[in-house]
Amino acid sequence: MPGPLSNYRIIDLTTIISGPYATQLLGDQGADVIKVEPLAGDLMRRLGPMRGGISSQFLLNNRNKRSVALDLKHDDGKAVLRRLIESADVFVQNFRPGAIERMGFSEKQVRSLKSDIVFVSISGFGESGPYSHKRVYDPIIQALSGVMARQGLDQAPRVMRTLLADKVTALTAAQAITAALLGCERTGQGEHVQLSMIDSTIAWLWPDVLVNDTLIGDGVSPPIKPGAYYKAFNTSDGYIMIMVVSDDEWQGFVRATGRLELFEDARFQTVPNRIKHNIELYELIRVSVQEGSTAEWVARLDAEQVPCAHVNSLQELFTDSQVEHNELILETEHPQAGPMRSPRPAARFTEQVVGEQRPAPALGQHTDELLTEIEIPEIDLLRKQGVIL
Repeated sequence: MPGPLSNYRIIDLTTIISGPYATQLLGDQGADVIKVEPLAGDLMRRLGPMRGGISSQFLLNNRNKRSVALDLKHDDGKAVLRRLIESADVFVQNFRPGAIERMGFSEKQVRSLKSDIVFVSISGFGESGPYSHKRVYDPIIQALSGVMARQGLDQAPRVMRTLLADKVTALTAAQAITAALLGCERTGQGEHVQLSMIDSTIAWLWPDVLVNDTLIGDGVSPPIKPGAYYKAFNTSDGYIMIMVVSDDEWQGFVRATGRLELFEDARFQTVPNRIKHNIELYELIRVSVQEGSTAEWVARLDAEQVPCAHVNSLQELFTDSQVEHNELILETEHPQAGPMRSPRPAARFTEQVVGEQRPAPALGQHTDELLTEIEIPEIDLLRKQGVIL
């Protein structure tokens, strides 16, 4: 794999979403990601829609990786992993705190094999503390982080219908690993990157959701009333999303609606006033666009450079004109699962171009290949002993 990270090898012991999606992002950029799985395979291989014995959840979080299946309870399996670590730049695990140490691969033990390695620990709540012992999944983090409260507003808390905490943690981890590699290049020393799902999610949530709780003490202007722009507007044939923030956008909206008397409405003449009266502004927009089709309103508002968009269904994404123009969604043939649809890696590079994408691997697909690379000749014996798949 060419690409900006093509000189780096990553040993990936992670499972579910937060770790595998993070390492997939690095693999998308050229890193040689070696997915180390138990002989039964990553649980995600069996969760979600399946065909050919492999799930779409696994396919979408494990492309651009090579799979080796090892019994890490067996000494010979541990010996194979140690040899892989010696050849690597990054070691990533997302077990609960204490588990990797019990397996015999603590930071100290891993660093004894490769002193300048980037050791990455992804956890639910952190390495210590009152929740560190808990099993965790995405909705648990949404509950504790404030995401569910925000989604529910003044009603019952609601889970956001996407694995937000997992994916935010993965993005945070991928960026942190890249930064650590740059730091190691400069200093020649290794690094231990520690991050948790709860920390990543709260940090991500803060810049807009907790703006009312940021400034401490007196002299702060009135808080923003949440929720005014979190609903789409009905048109005569569907839904449209409109955002009016700047003065230019407000003036363009007034011209697009033809309601020129609104230029004189003091509630909406300035940004602070529109923020103060954002619930009234939402209602004004709602009433203004309920007559007329979505396409008509998009055309009128676009002409005035007012931010707006029709609301796509999930199926309409596949034929959206901008999505098609960006060549985002690829249709490929997976050797095990058959025809499939997935997005290409979002980041493109003009100089260090990433080549053809490697499909998510079958369980243990690259075991022989990798053991040959690290010069372990006893492949048949290890397989006979049940150490490798």
